[in-house]
Amino acid sequence: MIEISFLALGVLVLLLSFGVPLPFCFGGGLMVMVLVGGATMKGTMLWGFSQLANPVLLCIPLFVFAGTVMSASGIAESLLKFVNFFVGRVRGGLGVVASVSCAIIGAISGSGLTGVAATGPLLIPEMARKGYPRGYATALVANSSILGLLIPPSVTMIIYGWVTDTSIVACFLATVGPGLLITFNFSIVNLVLARRFPLVLDPPMPRREAVRECASRTSRALPALIMPAIILGGIYGGIMTPTEAAAVAVVYAIPVGFMIYKGLTFQTFLKAGKESATAVGAIMIMIIFSLMLSQIFVMEDVPQAMVDGVFEITTNKTLLLILINLLLFFVGMIVNDVTAIILIAPLLLPLMEAIGISPIHFAAIMGVNTAMGGVTPPYASILYLGMRIGEVEFTEVIKPAMTLILFGYVPVVFLTSFWPDLALFLPTLAGFN
Repeated sequence: MIEISFLALGVLVLLLSFGVPLPFCFGGGLMVMVLVGGATMKGTMLWGFSQLANPVLLCIPLFVFAGTVMSASGIAESLLKFVNFFVGRVRGGLGVVASVSCAIIGAISGSGLTGVAATGPLLIPEMARKGYPRGYATALVANSSILGLLIPPSVTMIIYGWVTDTSIVACFLATVGPGLLITFNFSIVNLVLARRFPLVLDPPMPRREAVRECASRTSRALPALIMPAIILGGIYGGIMTPTEAAAVAVVYAIPVGFMIYKGLTFQTFLKAGKESATAVGAIMIMIIFSLMLSQIFVMEDVPQAMVDGVFEITTNKTLLLILINLLLFFVGMIVNDVTAIILIAPLLLPLMEAIGISPIHFAAIMGVNTAMGGVTPPYASILYLGMRIGEVEFTEVIKPAMTLILFGYVPVVFLTSFWPDLALFLPTLAGFN
């Protein structure tokens, strides 16, 4: 039966490589297990649908809806002006604005696609006007938007916590350190690369006018900045569960969008609801199919077989971590982050625990690897969306995108794996072991 399980995985990967829609890819793997392996479809389906009733999953549509509403309300412009005030007169400062703003947008929406959709139409033309090559501007915004998958609240960490029975709050905390370090790295790499561009800097501003402008931009951005403070403060303070915090985020986002930023109208509100419903529907379909396939693999002891097989090759922890990171990087290149976590996390977790990696540490390792897949071809959904928004060709964006990944992202992937405190410091401080 183990051989049939690996055949099902092979069919899954083959269908993914041909660009077949994700639910059908998992359906193909399921059919192999049912028709060839004799697995029971009815029992697996009943189990899968019963798992969807878990209240934890309710925070996914709520966070997605809250993030979509806030993006539609026009908060991105206020946040960009707020951050740009502090670094807009520094050479390369507008690139730093891109990285920091996308991190803030990520803390609001929990989605990389939302980040690039909200900031790209504003930042990319502005960066091009200030002297940045348009391909570079697009690559920087797209790469920075993957921070939405790492800066809490993150949909991927909610999924990981659910499928591995790990505290979602601990998973949120585990990716904060890597996410902030990636933000810092992108900012530094941008400052170095910006020396070669013919940039136009903002003119100096008199002190009195600067104070007045700072107060104005801060007050304008404050309602948007309060939202992640409410969400994260409520969760980490023990006041709210992630699901309750997601509900509060929705209740807060709607009046802020209508009455403060006034970007929301009845039509844009309905459009935001439709977009979030479509996104959530796609996520849930992927969840049910991949859950069913993962459960069959667990029933057939595939994870344990993988552990035994790997240990027959080597028991060296360092080598195993390198191989696991390469595997996660490859998976992230061909499927989205949610699919990768649902499929891979239950299979690899026993192996990680066997070599002394805790589920919380593994959450950070999976988070940084699968997030990187969002800007790494051939999948690279965030990068492709950025290209459409920036109106650039693949050849213009691929070199700067790979430069940012190589010098800004890859070092954090290995630091997260081999320096556990980067991921575990905050969870340990909060009382999670």
